[in-house]
Amino acid sequence: MKKILGFVACLILLTACAPSPVVVYPATETALPSDVTSTPDQSTTDISLPAAYGVRGPWYELYFTNPSSPLASQHTGGADGPLVAAIDAARLSVDAAIYSLSLDSVTNALIRARDRGVLVRVVMESDNRDRSDPQKLVDAGIPVLGDRREGLMHNKFVVIDNSEVWTGSMNFTDSGTYEDDNNLIRIHSVKMAEDYTTEFNEMFVDDKFGTDTVAATPNPRVTIDSTPIDVYFSPDDNIAANLLDLLNNAEESIYFMAYSFTSDPLAEAIRARAEEGVTVKGVMDAEQIKSNIGTEFDPFRQAGIDVRADGIPGLLHHKVIIIDEQIVITGSYNFTNSAETRNDENLLVIYDPFIASQYLAEFQRVFALATK
Repeated sequence: MKKILGFVACLILLTACAPSPVVVYPATETALPSDVTSTPDQSTTDISLPAAYGVRGPWYELYFTNPSSPLASQHTGGADGPLVAAIDAARLSVDAAIYSLSLDSVTNALIRARDRGVLVRVVMESDNRDRSDPQKLVDAGIPVLGDRREGLMHNKFVVIDNSEVWTGSMNFTDSGTYEDDNNLIRIHSVKMAEDYTTEFNEMFVDDKFGTDTVAATPNPRVTIDSTPIDVYFSPDDNIAANLLDLLNNAEESIYFMAYSFTSDPLAEAIRARAEEGVTVKGVMDAEQIKSNIGTEFDPFRQAGIDVRADGIPGLLHHKVIIIDEQIVITGSYNFTNSAETRNDENLLVIYDPFIASQYLAEFQRVFALATK
């Protein structure tokens, strides 16, 4: 068995009524980019959760929310459970960059960590700081710093004990965890934790947000068990230019799930690849399609691309692109100009066919529920 970096994930015993496990698709044989040498066979296990889908690999865990679960309406048994268990297992430190917080489970776990002597620090979007759960943290003696600026502190990540990172699209809210389509990834890696801690300290210690930040990621590419992962933070890392390179080199397929998609350059690159015969399919949030000025939904449809509006009452809140069933783009970064130029965001590019297959399974689930 491969060595698992960081702390061993806590097993969570939950009640029955678990959904069907995430479908595991075989890895494609298409070659990865030239600088990626190989991807090893992955030993994985399904993680049974009543109101979420999960899978555990040698150095990661993936979670996808399941708003259709009968228990989702009870706000129990979701992806917050494993995150809470990880916070409860913290021994040294918990750093959390939180756009919005209303999950009592996470709030209480942070307070328990502080009460047992763990160093807990939080940065937040100021517009959301005055709500009840952040106030509970302040009342418990946990420092909570707001960004105090016009752009958004839009991150949703947690660094635990300088050895693991939790990130993705899921806000730590009841709706984000139980009503919306979201993803969350846990990565055991000291180097990855160093990257996110550096970004956190830039905000919490240096009080630099948005355009005040500087590109200072110590490990822009982290390789874990032969899987390369590129680490980006905006607005200082020119994320759009890097995404354009990836999209322009797509050879077989591009699948995307987008809460908000208004970036003309990214959309134009996707349409150009579709014109060259690359398979392109997408799902976008129905409310954002209606309300966004400059949404790319209609131009995609006019170009003959099979893009659909999501089919759940909650939000399609993913920010995911899957390229050639090999590469996954995920994080807090919406495909918008604000995410590129104003907001504090984070994004990962994971070069791994097996992990890509898990996100593809989520795409297929969401796509099947979407409306044409």
